Amino acid sequence: MISASTLLRAAAVSISGIMGWIGLVVPHMARIIVGPDHRKLLHASISIGALFLLVVDDIGRTISSVEIPLGTLTALICAPVFIYYLKGDIVDGP
Repeated sequence: MISASTLLRAAAVSISGIMGWIGLVVPHMARIIVGPDHRKLLHASISIGALFLLVVDDIGRTISSVEIPLGTLTALICAPVFIYYLKGDIVDGP
């Protein structure tokens, strides 16, 4: 099941592009913050995802004189976090 889930997520990222990392990582971050209650988790995922994209976009526009693509920065940030989650070192919220 874990291998099949990993392959399906990898296929989703390959189809949707690098921006798919947001949909893979942010819900896990939100679950750590607000817990497993889906009524709170949906709103937290939306808010954290939007805030994360705003912050990454600001960093990409101000870090150098050339604008760094948003997908590149999200991949650099989210890929290591996703690998950490796959290793199983994630806690399940409060």
